[in-house]
Amino acid sequence: MSLVALVAGAWALVAVTPALARLIGPRAGWVVAAGLTALAVALVHLRTSAGDVTESVAWIPAVDVALRLRLDGLGFLFAMLVLLVGAVVMVYSTGYVRSPRPVGFFVLMTAFAAAMLTLVLADDLVVLFVAWELTTLCSYLLILVSGPTAGPPATRTLLVTALGGLALLGAVALVVVRTGTTELTAALASPVWGDDPAFAGAVAVLVVLAAMTKSAQLPFHAWLPDAMVAPAPVSAYLHAAAMVKAGIYLLLVLAPAASASPLWSGTLVVVGVTTAVMGAVFALQRTDLKELLAYSTVSQLGLLVAVIGVGTPGALLAACVHVVAHALFKSAAFMTVGVVEKRTGTRDLRELHGLARAMPWTAAMLVLAVVSMAGVAPALGFVSKELVLDAFVTADPGAVLGWGTVAVVTVGAALTVAYSLRMVVTTLPGPAPTPPARPADPAMTAAITVTALGGLAVGLVPGTLDALVAPAAAVVGGIDVDQVPYLTLWHGVTPALLLSVAAVLGGVGLTLVRRRVDALLVGRRLFPADGTAVVQRVVDGIIAGGRRVGDLTRSDVPATHLAVPVLLVGASTLGLTRLWSGLPDVGPVTVGEIALLVGVAAGVVGVVRARQRLTAVIATGVAGFGVVLWFVVLGASDVAMTQLLVEILTVVVMVLVLRRMSGTFRPVRARRQVVTAVVALAAGAAATVATVTLTGHRPLSGAGEFYLRRAEDLTGGTNVVNTILVDFRALDTLGELVVLAVGAVAITALLDARRAVDRRSVPLARTPLVPAGPNAVFLGVLDRYLVPLMIVGSVLLLLRGHDAPGGGFVAALLGAAALVLAYLSAATDEVPRVERPYLSIAGWGVVVAVGTGLLGLAEGSFLRPLHLDVLGLKVTTALVFDVGVYLAVLGVLLAAVVRLGLSPASDRRADARRARTARDAAAPATRTPAEQSGAPR
Repeated sequence: MSLVALVAGAWALVAVTPALARLIGPRAGWVVAAGLTALAVALVHLRTSAGDVTESVAWIPAVDVALRLRLDGLGFLFAMLVLLVGAVVMVYSTGYVRSPRPVGFFVLMTAFAAAMLTLVLADDLVVLFVAWELTTLCSYLLILVSGPTAGPPATRTLLVTALGGLALLGAVALVVVRTGTTELTAALASPVWGDDPAFAGAVAVLVVLAAMTKSAQLPFHAWLPDAMVAPAPVSAYLHAAAMVKAGIYLLLVLAPAASASPLWSGTLVVVGVTTAVMGAVFALQRTDLKELLAYSTVSQLGLLVAVIGVGTPGALLAACVHVVAHALFKSAAFMTVGVVEKRTGTRDLRELHGLARAMPWTAAMLVLAVVSMAGVAPALGFVSKELVLDAFVTADPGAVLGWGTVAVVTVGAALTVAYSLRMVVTTLPGPAPTPPARPADPAMTAAITVTALGGLAVGLVPGTLDALVAPAAAVVGGIDVDQVPYLTLWHGVTPALLLSVAAVLGGVGLTLVRRRVDALLVGRRLFPADGTAVVQRVVDGIIAGGRRVGDLTRSDVPATHLAVPVLLVGASTLGLTRLWSGLPDVGPVTVGEIALLVGVAAGVVGVVRARQRLTAVIATGVAGFGVVLWFVVLGASDVAMTQLLVEILTVVVMVLVLRRMSGTFRPVRARRQVVTAVVALAAGAAATVATVTLTGHRPLSGAGEFYLRRAEDLTGGTNVVNTILVDFRALDTLGELVVLAVGAVAITALLDARRAVDRRSVPLARTPLVPAGPNAVFLGVLDRYLVPLMIVGSVLLLLRGHDAPGGGFVAALLGAAALVLAYLSAATDEVPRVERPYLSIAGWGVVVAVGTGLLGLAEGSFLRPLHLDVLGLKVTTALVFDVGVYLAVLGVLLAAVVRLGLSPASDRRADARRARTARDAAAPATRTPAEQSGAPR
């Protein structure tokens, strides 16, 4: 299996997970775990058979961006952690998740794994950045869907990690511009790192900032404990092998180049050591097991950052070994806490006791995880901790500030032992809890056992890790694998061993006097400001600032919004007068054109003079239809057809809106009328002058000439307008599709939010418009014949758009007009032919368009049309792209008609249906017993 196929397989697993979760429920975790394990086996086979592998698939050749992948020692190490720990967590989730159809949970978890795999195998800076942001998005969504209280923590997490994403984007831009390539391997090998210290320093600072936010380093540490609202499987994966490890990977992969800056080593060591000690102290403060583990992760990550900053071959080996050890003991610990919470209903250290009697096997696995986390022999955590201490002891004193830093690191290790022991000395002894703990789920127990016993087994024989960690350390250190020291459990009596023993004794001593430690730390604020509160104040400040900016234009008065374009038109016209070259030669003016001008003017005057809203709508239609006829006279038949359908649908939507408003305009004072009339006339005059000035000012542009001359040869289409939309500038059209889909969502959300507020409608009871039956007879007769014809015409317009007036946009307008006719001819506002899943239709439009764009990668570029010859017929994927346009436009129009057309009674019936659906789907998914009962944690 190639690297590209392996990554594609991970994303294919994401694509099939929704169907699996719907079909077999939580058992889908077994299938996903099997898929991740199969990918790990394929990765091992590829590594052992081919060694270092690089592959590339063209993506955006014009800017040298490609799907470049690289499998070297470092990428292999992190990829194996991502896949294997992910598989174990998926097995654990089969017992943890309780929802019968946990689609969102498993999809996001699988996407998390795929994004991390893409990140650690990426050999292109742009691909790496995209994968980095995908991990941020997945973590945000996993936290967000955890429960009703998860919104603020998820937002704070997104704010901090997105800040790091911006820093990484800046670093990527600098590297690409300065080295001239997006290929990661080539960029790191560029001599510019040593030749330009300012460049190396700027990139180093940006990369460190990105890693600090992702890996929760001081002062960006608060988001990680804040994210503990997420369920145990999410926390286990996020802490052990995903999200936070992305920052560590970034530091390791860029260390060979960025370490050329003197800022690199000192910054990492100072930040890492400070964070390690701070996180350990905060962990000692916590009585919630999950929060304690969260701060312990902050501390452990700080230790990793510091040892990467040391930068010696031994230090980089220590970092790689500790990455593995941390993944094993932290995943085991978090999953154990999840089991404890599920079986006892609490995570509070002050309430937990007797776990050794109530759940002896789980308690034993917790002890193994804690032993490794504390760095006690013979667990793997002891091996990695001894390597870390040895790296600080043997490093250049100038790089790590001498023995003072060694002493601080040893104090941090002692605090680690203290908070590790704190997890077991209070929870395991004592009588069994009352009521008795619930039975254990075999899948959850098995997952914990694999990781806990794995840390012990590898610690007893650490040489089994040589093939995994030695190549990784060699890649980062720029040395041969043979120069990397072998791993062993016993190195003899060394300074590192003595420091390790001192740390264990210090941690045991703190545990013996834990009551005094608790009295000194628990419940006290050690810093003047709480990190979470600071981030929340930043969030609140951003929102408040946005409101103040919005207040400048937040008005329902149209004049406020029209003032800016009117002023801009007037100002630009003054500048355009310099281009005046006389009146353009437009030929003789015909009587028909004068008549059309009079008709449009009459419509505009009707709008201005109208006192009834319905009258204004009709007059607006008159002006619009006049413009349609003008387009016909000028020969723009495709524009005229589009304008006609837009006018029809606009009138319908406006009438539906009027049902929710008063029937008349508010009276306007005469003085205001005069002012607005003067402004309107001035704006119209300015627009006219600008049009006359620019008409004929210059010949057809080069781009226009290119489209007219080459469109048919390059696209096979003779309708130049359509080829521009779906062939040459398809990316612009794709952006418009997304806007349309978002518009459908906005319509739905807005009307849902306003349904209970101001349900005023035009009083029709005493008008000739009621009853609906007799008034709809004419439309009902037309409906039988016109609707099928309009739908057939819609399909024809879609199919012929590449060669004649038509295309997805106008075809969707005609199709929507057919459905609107069916709606208007019905005696009730609940019409089965119109009540379609409009949000899904609009969403599928975007999916189809993006999928078509991905097909273009076969020709080397996203959204490049493919031209095929099927049974003598010339077929292009641009037609499929036009189908996406069709669906998106149809979806937003259906959303407007269906949602605006519902009466208050229909609104209430729709609410009732949605409430019943929500109740049916309200089974608890990943909520703990404490969360389900509403008890405080």
